[in-house]
Amino acid sequence: MEYITGTRVFHIEEPAVVTLGKFDGRHRGHKKLLQRMLEIRKETGYKTAVFTFDMSPGALVSGTPQTVITTNLERKNNLERAGIDYLVEYPFTEETARMEPEEFVRRILSGQMNARTIVVGTDCSFGYKGAGNADLLEKLKSRYGYELIVIPKEQDEQRDISSTYIREQLDLGNMEKANELLGEPYAIHGEVVHGNHIGGAILGFPTANILPPPEKHLPVFGVYVSRVYVDGIYYGGITNIGRKPTVEGISPVGAETYIFGINEDIYGKTIEVQLLHFIRPERKFEGLEQLKDQIGRDRELGLEYLKNLPGKEITQLQ
Repeated sequence: MEYITGTRVFHIEEPAVVTLGKFDGRHRGHKKLLQRMLEIRKETGYKTAVFTFDMSPGALVSGTPQTVITTNLERKNNLERAGIDYLVEYPFTEETARMEPEEFVRRILSGQMNARTIVVGTDCSFGYKGAGNADLLEKLKSRYGYELIVIPKEQDEQRDISSTYIREQLDLGNMEKANELLGEPYAIHGEVVHGNHIGGAILGFPTANILPPPEKHLPVFGVYVSRVYVDGIYYGGITNIGRKPTVEGISPVGAETYIFGINEDIYGKTIEVQLLHFIRPERKFEGLEQLKDQIGRDRELGLEYLKNLPGKEITQLQ
């Protein structure tokens, strides 16, 4: 996949089938759009291209930071895995925010993206104050020489599937519902860093620590059954999301995972931690011995949950 980021100067030479959006979470609705694009590529030979911004437009407009289910790096990795040819991550600035909708279609979608087909959801918006929509794209298609395909929203229990809906479930720790809406497990990617080494040296449960970026929307703090992808192998595990309140001192918010059946040194490696099931809230214990006993119980619950997963989701369990 060709990744175009940090610049407003680019041009896709080949005819392209294009979609646009934040693609936060790559949920079931997003997958429907991407699948239609891949079908069009097979039918026409067009390249597939996704247009998005390097930051949430809402963050600039509101002036307040906004969290995302999928970081820019995770979004890039997801779209690359999906088989997309081009990802354009356009700088979002005050100038971009003021761009009129038709100018956006003329200059970017038709001009720079070389769109011959545009695939969008019914709720797409673009241009100044989000005034551009699917109706405008329909109106402009003959002027700028593209075909338009509008995909209906995916729904769950008569509610549109959206990143807002998924965030609500994450905030409740309802991983089964969040993962159902996503169509895949919610995941945290990161490099394994050194922690305080209490897990292995004192508690007997060596752990892998990753520090999610501040913009990553994390679920409610607590302990989760997890599936961990390391060097092409899926391991079972239990993951604590939070600040490790039993350990003295101030800890950054992190994802600390006890990985079942792994013995190698993975410091410095990038791993993917997928959260499957909420076990309990994070809490402060009276001491490390009490914490050790609780981790043992968490481990048994995790193993029992993973053994009952359908199929062969876990390569290495014990």
